Amino acid sequence: MSDRTLVIDTATAACSVALFAADGTLIGDAHDVVGRGHAEKLVPMIAGLPDGGRATRILVDVGPGSFTGIRVGIAAARGLALGWGAGVRGYSSLALVAIDRFLDAPDASPFAVVLEGGHGEVFVQRFTNQPDFAALDDVVSLTPDAAMARLGTLGVVGNGVAALRDLPADRQGPALLPRAARAPMLPLAYRDLPPVPFYGRAPDAKLPGQR
Repeated sequence: MSDRTLVIDTATAACSVALFAADGTLIGDAHDVVGRGHAEKLVPMIAGLPDGGRATRILVDVGPGSFTGIRVGIAAARGLALGWGAGVRGYSSLALVAIDRFLDAPDASPFAVVLEGGHGEVFVQRFTNQPDFAALDDVVSLTPDAAMARLGTLGVVGNGVAALRDLPADRQGPALLPRAARAPMLPLAYRDLPPVPFYGRAPDAKLPGQR
């Protein structure tokens, strides 16, 4: 089997998989906003990819997001890697949403990604792509009011936008969720995290390996 990468993303309301060739060509993908039930949905989605999604490398969303969803994705990645003899690395849900936005709107820099969190809070992180893609700070979990204060005048994307009730319409971007087909576009440093859960709850909201 040629060198391939399988991407698994179940950290949020989306259940998303993609299979890539060694040269980065997309071989197949599936994406569905399921809300819950990732465990039941994920295996059939992978099986529906060419060659059952078999790969020599697996990328998985390590969070933050849904506690259960993160665990489902990482468990699947580790299990498949063991069976296939594949390597496993991770990436952040917020970084993937950020690269998705930059690919569609490169002039939007800088902006913030806001994703739904738990206990009435949202996950927040700011990004730029000038001169290169980079996170401007660490992930934090905040109440909507605290998030508004942190955002300043930045535009916002992600499914947490709806929680920011006082956010002006001209700063409201699309309610994006992580999409597996975008993961290989992340710079290497952002898709080379340890495949361990990052739940993102304050005060320990710092990604492994990030400054």
